[in-house]
Amino acid sequence: MRVGILALAALLSLSGNAAAQSGNAAAQSLVERGNYLVNTVLTCANCHTPKGPGGDVADKAFSGFLHFDEPPFKVTASNITQDKETGIGNWTDEQIKTVLRKGIKPNGVPVAMVMPSGFYEIMTERDLNAVVAYLRTVKPVSNKVPDPIYKMPQGHPIPPGGDKPYTEVMLTDKVKKGFYLVTVAHCMECHTPFGPRGRDFDAKLGAGGAEFPGPWGTSTSRNITSSKTKGIGEWTDDEIKRAITQGIRKDGSKLMPPMGYPYYARMTADDLDAIVAYLRTVPAKE
Repeated sequence: MRVGILALAALLSLSGNAAAQSGNAAAQSLVERGNYLVNTVLTCANCHTPKGPGGDVADKAFSGFLHFDEPPFKVTASNITQDKETGIGNWTDEQIKTVLRKGIKPNGVPVAMVMPSGFYEIMTERDLNAVVAYLRTVKPVSNKVPDPIYKMPQGHPIPPGGDKPYTEVMLTDKVKKGFYLVTVAHCMECHTPFGPRGRDFDAKLGAGGAEFPGPWGTSTSRNITSSKTKGIGEWTDDEIKRAITQGIRKDGSKLMPPMGYPYYARMTADDLDAIVAYLRTVPAKE
């Protein structure tokens, strides 16, 4: 009898260990997915990580950096490290998700419209959880950024088709997956010009023409619609991928910042294929 009890105890112990290992593997998988999204597709470091001559300053990653002084606001990209005083270390998971999807801080104040929270409305529940899981692993860095100055009420622009969370099943469709990735990468935030009421998603989606002044001078977002004369309709798949991941145009000339090609360079081949498949469907705008 004692042998049987010991055997049962050993079996239960093994089962418990297996369950714990399975849980740890699932959590690690979630963090890995979040790492990929934050550091590749979402290009969070493009705004939130200080830059030096060699690019991102690794020991200050995500501690806040880029300044925006525009007609609607004067803001600095916030500290999103786990620092409890100057970052998001004291925020709950739900508060992080709310600022990502809805653009509302824990104190009820909206973020500046430069934060593409409206583009994250589409994010799957798994990806949203993955981003939060990864952000929890970011080391705390103490860096107090200036308080935002809002010169007008902040909106929450959402691109067409991006108003509801996607499901994992929807991502099995190549074009839908491409749309999802282009949306969470907020490509159309930069590549759609302003109209009287903000980005003109209805009439000028992807038509380019937005200007971005910076240390590089002033760069202008290009037309990424399927137009064969003004857009990328005549570009090959490889030429589109090269522009995304290397910042090189069809004619071989270099793209200027703030296009996040150093981050997109880490994107998987399947994700790049899906993005190109979707871009082929964007109606031509001249």
